[in-house]
Amino acid sequence: MLALAACNRSAPPPPPSPKVTVAHPVERELTDWDEYTARLEAIDSVEVRARVSGYLESVHFREGSVVKKGDLLFLIDPRPYEAQLRRAEGDLELAKSRLNLAQKNLARVDFLIKSNAMSKEEAETRAALVRQAEAGVQASQAAVDAARLDVEFTRVTAPVTGRASRKLVTEGNLINGGVGTQGTLLTTIVSLDPLYVYFEANERDYLKYVRLAKSGERPSSREYKNPVQIGLADEKGFPHEGYMDFVDNQIDRGTGTIQGRAIVPNSDGLLAPGLFVRLRLIGSGRYKALLIPDDAVQSDQAEKFVWVVDGDNKVRYRRVTCGSLHDGLRVVREGLTSQDRVIVKGIQRARPDIVVEAQEEELPPPTPNAAGAPPAPLDAP
Repeated sequence: MLALAACNRSAPPPPPSPKVTVAHPVERELTDWDEYTARLEAIDSVEVRARVSGYLESVHFREGSVVKKGDLLFLIDPRPYEAQLRRAEGDLELAKSRLNLAQKNLARVDFLIKSNAMSKEEAETRAALVRQAEAGVQASQAAVDAARLDVEFTRVTAPVTGRASRKLVTEGNLINGGVGTQGTLLTTIVSLDPLYVYFEANERDYLKYVRLAKSGERPSSREYKNPVQIGLADEKGFPHEGYMDFVDNQIDRGTGTIQGRAIVPNSDGLLAPGLFVRLRLIGSGRYKALLIPDDAVQSDQAEKFVWVVDGDNKVRYRRVTCGSLHDGLRVVREGLTSQDRVIVKGIQRARPDIVVEAQEEELPPPTPNAAGAPPAPLDAP
């Protein structure tokens, strides 16, 4: 009876196959982007200095405000310069009257010579007096112009549109005028829209861009407005768009980098000169790529691999070569086809050659920004 009972006892059922989620790689046309740390700078940065000396009479702007080109900022006491202008105008009138008299005396020369009432030497003297009077009028006119400029320079106006800094000199102080940096610094103004974005690219990136331009895959930023995208420290992604407009002419020997510059609009005034930003520059031509979730890519020392499920629902090890990241999806350059089923969930349950229960899902495509925009020539609007 015991032997019969042992024969009728059934074997325990095998454990169920692990459940995993698989997906086919997404096939899309993409453009790679290279990321850099960059700094914003104003296109116009002006030091407002006094061009004439005198007492500062009044200040006509609010510190830190936006001023327009031509707005009155400072007024220097104009009375001494107005007096000099009136004196110069008087000297000009005197010089004109002398010229008028000399011209009338010269007009009678021909009649007096014909009547033998004047010698040729006297006629030449009168002609020289006319030329002297003409030169005196020119000198007096120049003095009037200079005095008028000095009066105009007592009104210190904004040379560009932008945001003004604080006033560095208060009313009642004596300021010095001069050329260049000799004049007293009154304030500074920086333009706000658009802004420059400066960044440094290493030698390897520079060589890549040159070779892409020679092969026709990506135009040179020296000749085309290659698109760039900007992100601030508190922003996700790169919501601000701009374009390249300058690449330096040589590699810096000290750093091994070359400087590039882009222009970014700032119509809403969010950006400010001096900010550090994240910049990404279009770094390749358009190409067809396979993408999988970045979490599906595993590391085996220096190699990258993924788990795939074959037609018999067995897990297989597949070595891959990866590229850039686009919205959480990793470009796979080698090792996969669009027909492979890649394990994207339940990776921790995957083991080589085991049978799994695979459930398929469809991967979301990358956003349009990941594909990039076609570059425009530098003379495009």
